[in-house]
Amino acid sequence: MALKKKEIEEYKKRLEELKFQLSKSIRGVSEDVKSPDEQKGYSQHQADEGTDDFGRTISLEVSSKEMDIIKQINRALAKIEEGTYGKCDISGDEIPVKRLDAIPYATMTVASQAKLEQGLI
Repeated sequence: MALKKKEIEEYKKRLEELKFQLSKSIRGVSEDVKSPDEQKGYSQHQADEGTDDFGRTISLEVSSKEMDIIKQINRALAKIEEGTYGKCDISGDEIPVKRLDAIPYATMTVASQAKLEQGLI
């Protein structure tokens, strides 16, 4: 069953809000990573520096995953503009509403996503 215009507008709002939140989070991490440590100096222990570096690395990896989600959100928003939101990019089948409720930026059915991840597509 195709999505109604009102439902699509609700998904669009959710997608835009999620994009805003992720962008805000990425900006915060970026500022934290770029800002110099004011406490760094000769008195700081090497292990503390290693812990700080590890924390920055984890933050950057999380930001990278968030950037991937933003790309998926942008694709979903483009599909809304194209009038193809809710249809699988690969098979053309309708994406179940339960999947869109859980992952509003989903652009593939579970079956197509699994094939893609297995390298079958």
